[in-house]
Amino acid sequence: MSEYTIVIVRTIFAFFFILLLARLLGSKQIAQLTFFDYITGISIGNMAAALAIDVNMQPMDAIIGLLLFSLLTTLVVFGALKSLKFRKLVEGRPTILIRNGNVLEKNLFKEKITFDDLMQGLREKSVFKLADVEMATLETSGVITVMKKAEYNPLTPKDIGMPVEAEHTPSLIIVDGILLDKRLNYLGYSKEWLLGEVLKQGAKNFKNVFLAQIDSKGNVYVDLYNEEEKVTQVKQKPLLSAQLRKMQADLEGFAIQTNDQNAKQMYYNQSIELQDLINKINPYLKE
Repeated sequence: MSEYTIVIVRTIFAFFFILLLARLLGSKQIAQLTFFDYITGISIGNMAAALAIDVNMQPMDAIIGLLLFSLLTTLVVFGALKSLKFRKLVEGRPTILIRNGNVLEKNLFKEKITFDDLMQGLREKSVFKLADVEMATLETSGVITVMKKAEYNPLTPKDIGMPVEAEHTPSLIIVDGILLDKRLNYLGYSKEWLLGEVLKQGAKNFKNVFLAQIDSKGNVYVDLYNEEEKVTQVKQKPLLSAQLRKMQADLEGFAIQTNDQNAKQMYYNQSIELQDLINKINPYLKE
């Protein structure tokens, strides 16, 4: 086997081996150990690189080193989870940079943070005035967290006793031109209703839609493949056809939901009559 072939094989092996180790290590359940992670990543990366291209190195030596380094990393993380003292030793403690609106210059010097660094951290939290800050803390992950003074916090509905409607997570209902029927049915909306909403936003049909998302209030966001082809003026005939089909589907849904036999029969009868009307006028609504 040639030297180039050996390097290629070992590189592929090193890549997937380091990927396996990353999966085994998993996500940490504690605050990010930034510097420790940085050093560990560099060390494991160097070992993997040596395994890939150093033809004079025995593969087993590199594998043992990678496994041992990964094991030690896992032990450090586990120890930080189990012991408060060990966690403080490994990751340190948060440092208060601003307290009661006053900048603590000694702590800035201790953490080697310049005034510009502090202001940048505040701006990242949408704070531009020092006078607005009650407390700012440098976390062990290197992120500056900010607590504004009470008078500068945004007003929430809870502050004024305003009731708000609970919301669920928005759901994608069209992905890459494909309608997710099961998800749409689970949310309680009909295909005809969604088609009407899509037509309102300039699409000709579902296949024109790259992504569509619906929120808990029934608002639909539509992103088309080509925005330049968006219909600027919604054609009323196809929209009317979609609305009629939605009404017909709603009547059938009402019939299924009710336990009153008279109401159930009435909904079914109305649904049949509306379907007959749709069949009659549908040829005139096509464009």
